[in-house]
Amino acid sequence: MWQLSESEEEEKERTFSVWLETFPSTRVLHQARTHLPEQRVKFSFLPFGKEEREREAVTEPDVKRFSVFPGNKSSPLQPWSPILLFLLPLLLLLLLLGESCCTAGKLTTRVATRSNWWVAAPPTGLVRDDGHELERNPELFLTDLAEGGSGSTHGAASTPRSTGTAITSLILAPQAERMEKSRHTWQLAVSLLFGLWFPCCLTQTTAPTPSGAPQQLKVRLAGYPRKHNEGRIELFYKGEWGTICDDDFSIANANVLCRQLGFVSATGWTHSAKYGNGQGKIWLDNVLCSGGEKSIELCKSRGWGNSDCTHDEDAGVVCKDERILGFVDSNIIDAQVDEKKVEEVRLRPVVGTARRKLPITEGVVEVKHKDGWAQICDVGWTIKNTRVVCGMLGFPHERKVNKNFYKRLKKRAAEKASGPKVNVSAAGRQPSKAKASSMSKQSNRSKRLYLERQKNLYLLRSVACLGSEVHLAACPLEFNKRNATATCAGGMPVVVSCMPGPLFMQNSSLKKKVKVSSNVRLKGGARLGEGRVEVLKDNEWGTVCDDRWSLLSASVVCRELGFGSAKEALTGARMGQGMGPIYMNEVKCVGNEKSIWNCPFKNITAEDCQHTEDAAVRCNIPYMGQENSIRITGGRSRFEGRVEVLSSDANGTESWGLICGETWTTREAMVACRQLGLGYANQGLQETWYWDSSNVTEMVMSGVKCTGSEMALSQCQHHKTVNCQKAAAKFSAGVICSETASDLVLNASLVEQTVYIEDRPLHMLYCAAEEDCLSKSAAKANWPYGHRRLLRFSSQIHNVGRADFKPKAGRHSWVWHACHGHYHSMDVFTHYDLLNANGSKVAEGHKASFCLEDTECQEGISKRYECANFGDQGITVGCWDLYRHDIDCQWLDITDVKPGNYIMQVVINPNYEVAESDFTNNGMKCNCKYDGHRIWLHNCHIGDAFSEEAEKRFEKYPGQINNRIS
Repeated sequence: MWQLSESEEEEKERTFSVWLETFPSTRVLHQARTHLPEQRVKFSFLPFGKEEREREAVTEPDVKRFSVFPGNKSSPLQPWSPILLFLLPLLLLLLLLGESCCTAGKLTTRVATRSNWWVAAPPTGLVRDDGHELERNPELFLTDLAEGGSGSTHGAASTPRSTGTAITSLILAPQAERMEKSRHTWQLAVSLLFGLWFPCCLTQTTAPTPSGAPQQLKVRLAGYPRKHNEGRIELFYKGEWGTICDDDFSIANANVLCRQLGFVSATGWTHSAKYGNGQGKIWLDNVLCSGGEKSIELCKSRGWGNSDCTHDEDAGVVCKDERILGFVDSNIIDAQVDEKKVEEVRLRPVVGTARRKLPITEGVVEVKHKDGWAQICDVGWTIKNTRVVCGMLGFPHERKVNKNFYKRLKKRAAEKASGPKVNVSAAGRQPSKAKASSMSKQSNRSKRLYLERQKNLYLLRSVACLGSEVHLAACPLEFNKRNATATCAGGMPVVVSCMPGPLFMQNSSLKKKVKVSSNVRLKGGARLGEGRVEVLKDNEWGTVCDDRWSLLSASVVCRELGFGSAKEALTGARMGQGMGPIYMNEVKCVGNEKSIWNCPFKNITAEDCQHTEDAAVRCNIPYMGQENSIRITGGRSRFEGRVEVLSSDANGTESWGLICGETWTTREAMVACRQLGLGYANQGLQETWYWDSSNVTEMVMSGVKCTGSEMALSQCQHHKTVNCQKAAAKFSAGVICSETASDLVLNASLVEQTVYIEDRPLHMLYCAAEEDCLSKSAAKANWPYGHRRLLRFSSQIHNVGRADFKPKAGRHSWVWHACHGHYHSMDVFTHYDLLNANGSKVAEGHKASFCLEDTECQEGISKRYECANFGDQGITVGCWDLYRHDIDCQWLDITDVKPGNYIMQVVINPNYEVAESDFTNNGMKCNCKYDGHRIWLHNCHIGDAFSEEAEKRFEKYPGQINNRIS
């Protein structure tokens, strides 16, 4: 039986216990770690009494991380704790060695065993009840005890051998006479060092996350069925997706995770794998967050990959369906497959001339394998497999392959490999010239046919896709054994042929034959093949709600538009918000439908969804290599710089050159950023003198004019020969690209509801005349007598993009207008026009940015911009700027307009001064009936809100014969 000694019972309350994951470099403890590798060591530092000093080492199982008892407290020594933790034990060791020179005696060992592993601080100073001290070799003693022995060298002193007995206390105590002065010096030094070292240990408990954790942890929602703001939590750590166990999970954990996903907070969490069992690692367990952490990795846990859970305990979250403003990485539903099985897929063209034509539509299917490429055996290969491969590579459809052609190539390759080789004869004679010529021709043919000179390595033996998968790795695959010789008995490498969409066809005659849907479109995307999904119904475009939005539904949309399968299904208005109706909700495609309209869906009401839930897609597109012919240099980051393009001279020599900045605008910058793959254009710069010009090149392109929708600058208009007035490098074109952009849209219905006519006296229009808000004939009026007839209305301008709309000009260059008492940050913010049936302007006006500010915002969004007191100007995402009908210049001067039928047009940001994600929705049109006394507006709509057919009818509208509007 083990018990406490009387002298040590008094000082039990003053015992400190420190848990460590490493052993100090002493001999006995080193032996303890050698014989007990699965344990952890616990040091208990006892106060020094008059007769003896003791240090106790206690093993404890499953100590998962470095911790201190009692409590986790900070210390003012925390910045120095790593240094102190390293130096103080060394000093302590030196003192121990020095002390050993001045003392005599021997080291005796006392051991205690206890079956209970989970004691926070085992009793200190344990001795045998008979007072016997175990004096023996520590190494032999520990070995004996670990095997279940008593640890005693004498039979009389042994304890019964029992299974499961564990070491709970290992006490090292020098038991000899010591000099009084040396003892007090040693005691004081060690106490001082311990007093400094122990608080440092306490500070280390605030960092449970390993130092090797990534700086930006990726988080995603997964599982099915679910909405876009809920799902199983998955973390991407060390190149692998894994889950979180629901042990000790709480709403505080859910709040941290939802904020990482871009939602404002969490409304709940789920346990027991409600959204299905995950795969792979269970990265975190027993997670304890306070709720204010910026990342889940900053919360306490058992450590990465340390869990006793199964995937039946995967945790999930339900986030509040409200996005954090300006959050870039929203919830993305991507292909959750094990890409380690199939990392990358490509088509290797067989004929040499085919590789010079992009995109590559036919060839041998190859998968990335280690540092090279491997083939797939075509035995059992089906057209469904081909559909999946083509979709991955950006092609909407598959075509039949002429297998006989490839079989002949295979046969020729086999004959060539087994045929006799032409060598120098035994007599030393060279082969004839005819034979040499024949060999040369055969060599040229072999260079042209890649298949003949490619050694086949079959990685996959069998593939069984259903045809709806978005990635080959999602299909059932059968791999060849690693160490076995990979063969394809009775078969050959898989060859597929794909049909590109109209945008990627080289043959113009085929473009007319391939049709894409006219009832679906993508809006607001920075790159080709991505954007907000909009569908056409009753000649008006509307959006799709992201409830149950999936990759299968997104793939149907992508293929319908002439792209491949979906790479990502985006939720939460990732590509901006629409302004029209919402037509679809809970779309459930199986992946084989020809149109999204063929998929089951629910009709919704305004209560079901809002435009903050608009669904979007990012499609696979064919590789065109256009990013290889453009680059930016000299900028401060990879998103900005001087634009250079690759050009060829008369001799075919390629070189990089600059673009003249004279005609360079935001629209040209949009195309450049798209071609570079850097998102939206933030600014198009005509001068770049302030960037690094150490390695500038010459001008090779000028007069560039783009519409903004082109895929590459080569598709824009430009001069055949360079004609640049300012040819110096400092006047070359530059760009600043961005992953996000604003998007302004006018509320068309409000214009229709608030329109009226006012006859305003001239003496009340001096400020308006100063800002050029009246027609030209006003200058000839008899001021201040008379009046002007004004068509007045209210404008409500929404920012539905993903970045704030801010003036291009800095605050220092704003113009002060004393008459109205405010600054103008933009010279022209909107154009107001009245057009006749021929499209000619009969009245026009413009409005400067009197004051760009947040008048109102959506629920949960705070205002950021206010003009008062020289405040910042702009429009926040989710807010709108309201120009009331009763403020100056919010009108059209129609004093000289005759009665009739017209088209009223309003255009926001008409000069493309500030970059936006979509300029097609900046205009608004209305049919207008004016009888000389009253005016009516009807059919008011955003410029791209109607179908082409409806827009043609609008433009050809004959006008009203009476004042009744149906």
